[in-house]
Amino acid sequence: MSSSVVVAIDGPSGSGKSSTSRGVAAALGLRYLDTGAMFRAITWWMLEHGVDVSDARAVAKLAGQPSLESGTDPLSPSIAIDGRDALAAIRTPKVTAAVSQVSAVPEVRARMLELQRSIIGSGGIVVEGRDIGSVVVPEAQVKVFLTADPSARAVRRAAEEGGSDHAATQESLLERDRIDSTRQASPLIMVEGARHIDTTAYTLDQVIDLIIDLVRASEDESP
Repeated sequence: MSSSVVVAIDGPSGSGKSSTSRGVAAALGLRYLDTGAMFRAITWWMLEHGVDVSDARAVAKLAGQPSLESGTDPLSPSIAIDGRDALAAIRTPKVTAAVSQVSAVPEVRARMLELQRSIIGSGGIVVEGRDIGSVVVPEAQVKVFLTADPSARAVRRAAEEGGSDHAATQESLLERDRIDSTRQASPLIMVEGARHIDTTAYTLDQVIDLIIDLVRASEDESP
C-alpha cells in the first residue's frame, strides 16, 4: 500500500463512517483521522467555557484559542483539547446538539482545515468527515460517500450514544443533515468522482471490503 494514499470518506451522521474508516485504515496499515471528532472537541470546549454557541461571532472570536490534538491510530482513537482527554465528553447529547452550529462558523472551519491538512501531511491515511473530498483533500486518490436509510442511521447513532429514543434520534439526524447540507461554509455534498455506497443493506465488514477494493484498484491504476 502506498504511503501517500489518501482515502476520503464523507457522509452524514450514522452512515457508518467511523467504524468503516477505522476498519479500512487498520486493514491497510494506514493512519486514521476523524475530523468530526475535532469539531466535536472544539464544540465541547466552547460549552465548557460558557460560550453561547448560537452566537457565531462569539464562537468565531475564540476559534483559535483551544489547543487540539487528534490521534491517528485506528485501533485506539484519541482526541485531546488543552491537554484534556475529550474522547468520551465529545459524544454527549449536549455536544451533539451544538456541533452543527459551531462547525458552521467559517472561522472554526478555517482553523480545523489547517489542523486537518497538517495531520494528513503527505498521506498514508483514511480521513472521515463531511467535506473531505470537496474541501480538505480534493486530490484524494479514493473518495467515498456513505449514506444509509434514516431509520438505520438512527438505530446506529442511538446505540453509539446509549439512547433508546429512536424517533427523537432520527429527527435530530435529519435536522443536522439539513444544517450541514445548507451551510455556506463547506456544505455536505457528494463530489464528482466519489463512489456512493448506501450501507443500509450491508454489514460493516462488507462495506470495509468494498472500500479496500477501491483503494487497491486505485493503486493498480497509479502510474
